[in-house]
Amino acid sequence: MTTVGITHPREPVAGKWWWVFLVTGILWILIGLFVLNAHYDSAVVIGYMVSFWLIFAGVAEFIATGLAPGWRWFHAALGVLFVVGGVMALMSPFQTFMTLASLVAILLVIKGTFDFVVAITWREVVDLWWLTMIAGIFEIILGIWAAGYPGRSAALLIIWIGIGAMIRGFVEITMAFQVKHLSEAVMV
Repeated sequence: MTTVGITHPREPVAGKWWWVFLVTGILWILIGLFVLNAHYDSAVVIGYMVSFWLIFAGVAEFIATGLAPGWRWFHAALGVLFVVGGVMALMSPFQTFMTLASLVAILLVIKGTFDFVVAITWREVVDLWWLTMIAGIFEIILGIWAAGYPGRSAALLIIWIGIGAMIRGFVEITMAFQVKHLSEAVMV
C-alpha cells in the first residue's frame, strides 16, 4: 500500500507496476485486432508491420526484465532477439515471406515454451496459472504451424502476427491481475 509516495516495506516492487502489464496487454490485443482487420497488398507494408511488432515485443520484454526477478536474463535475451529481428525487418522490408514466417515461427515457439514453463512453475502460487499454460500451448502450436508452411501468402503471415499479438495480450492482462493479487496478498 502506498501513501503519498511512500511504499509499504512489505510491498513488492512489481506490485506497484502491475498496471504496466495491463496496459501492454491491451495494446497487444489492439495491435492484433488491427492486424487481423487490415487488408494489405504490399510486401513492404507487411515487412514494416512485422518489424514494429517485433520491436514492440522487445520493449515489452525489457519492461518485464525489471519486473521479473529470477527470469531477468531470459526476458533480456528475448527482448534482444525481438529488437534485433525488428531492426533486421526494418532494414529489409522486401524480405521473402518465408524468412518472415520462419522468424515469427521461431519467436512464437520460444515465447510459447517460456509461457508454458512459467505456468507450470506458478501452479502452486497463481490461481489462473492454467490460462498462461493454454496461451503458451497455443503459441507453440501457432509457431509450429507457421514453420510448417513458410511459403504461404501474406494473408497467412498477417494471421500469424495478429493471433500471436492477441495471445500475448491475454497473457499480459492475466499477468497484470496475478501480480496485483500477489502484491495484495503480501500486504495482508
